[in-house]
Amino acid sequence: MPNPPLTRDLGAFVANLRFEDVPPAAVQSVMTAFADTISVAVAGANEDAPRLLEKMLAPTGNEATLFSGGRASALDAAWINGTAAHALDYDDVAQQGGHPSAPLVSAILAEAEALGASGQQMVLAYIAGFEVFADLARRDSDQHHNKGWHPTGIFGGIGAAAACAKLRNLDATQASMAMAIAASQSSGMMSNFGTMTKPFHAGRAAHSGVASARLAAIGFTAALDTLENNPGFLTAVSPAGKVDLESPTRAGKQFQICTTNRLAIKKYPVCYGGHRALDGMLDLLQANAIKPGDVEKVTVHLSRRNAGMLRNHQPKTGLAAKFSMQFAMASALIARRAGLGELSDDFVNKSEVQELMQRVTMEPDDRNDPKRPGFAIHDQVVVKMRDGRTLDSGPISNIRGDPEFPLQKNDVWMKFEDCVKVGNPRLPARKLFDTIMSLDQLPAARELMRDFAP
Repeated sequence: MPNPPLTRDLGAFVANLRFEDVPPAAVQSVMTAFADTISVAVAGANEDAPRLLEKMLAPTGNEATLFSGGRASALDAAWINGTAAHALDYDDVAQQGGHPSAPLVSAILAEAEALGASGQQMVLAYIAGFEVFADLARRDSDQHHNKGWHPTGIFGGIGAAAACAKLRNLDATQASMAMAIAASQSSGMMSNFGTMTKPFHAGRAAHSGVASARLAAIGFTAALDTLENNPGFLTAVSPAGKVDLESPTRAGKQFQICTTNRLAIKKYPVCYGGHRALDGMLDLLQANAIKPGDVEKVTVHLSRRNAGMLRNHQPKTGLAAKFSMQFAMASALIARRAGLGELSDDFVNKSEVQELMQRVTMEPDDRNDPKRPGFAIHDQVVVKMRDGRTLDSGPISNIRGDPEFPLQKNDVWMKFEDCVKVGNPRLPARKLFDTIMSLDQLPAARELMRDFAP
């Protein structure tokens, strides 16, 4: 029996999606995603990864604004800003894996500014891209990380192509072509976590989304069964070959951004796999007087996948420390937080931080959380004190910032304000935040980006 025409069906979804079809809750989620992504991109624009990429590209175009303050073609702006958005690993996370907003928002901002699109068109483009990303990600019961894939890199470009196809009002066949072109550019290896190349995955995905939609618009072709063909994209990236090629698309029938694949806004600028443990340790510190020197050992129980992502056991740089449970626990114990200020090389290399990291171990738990793929049924932090006491966080099931325990609007604003202060304190943070949180009312993307001009 032939597989459903997934590539064509997703193209039809993108082409036919109307703003009035989108639930109000989805619109609100999109505006929060834009606010959060723009804030972390502003802060991340000063990091080495986007700065070096901009130096290499030496952009000369004038279509779109860079968060560093310059101008570039939409292609280069998506690439550089997308890298900036993921440079701090502080951008949002989808429940089914990956960071959809870094590539989606970066591609949409660049192309919308080039086209003169409205805020409502930007929101609709995000929904198109997100639902495509989510529909592809849900089709595999195994974790792509376990095969070495970074979901942001392999799904992000296809989602960004769908978003840009919507911005360009491409018809169903052209939208399908755009996604098929982007599928052949999918990449991103988990082995590069903790280096500049991880955020490069998000930037490259944003770039390929813009490029693929533009190519499709002028007649560039690709196979219209690229996603579902066996072997095709989904089969190629599947960890164990158990990918669902049979079920029809849910895109447009069930808005996954409101249901099965809601967004989590990150409270800490480190790998999401360490957030439960950070919540648990910070709660222990609030309830107990714990001095770092009195700690004999910290044991963190978490999923095997997340333990694998947190692969840097004795990091020497802030970038590597983002993927270190040892650092997360040491930072919490010493600084009573794990924020942007602690993700500096100087803090990571403090002798007390380096020494305390040696007292932190991880214990993998293979019991899966049915609500949160890739996570253990719960995480747990156990602190053994030198005086013989044992302090136990107990089972930690939720994560501050996830859909079951969401950050409130004021929390999102405080994160936005902090990121702007770090990245570009001259920006009118409150004005920008309020504009983005009413993005569906904005006449043109260019009005939003005007404040980022030098």
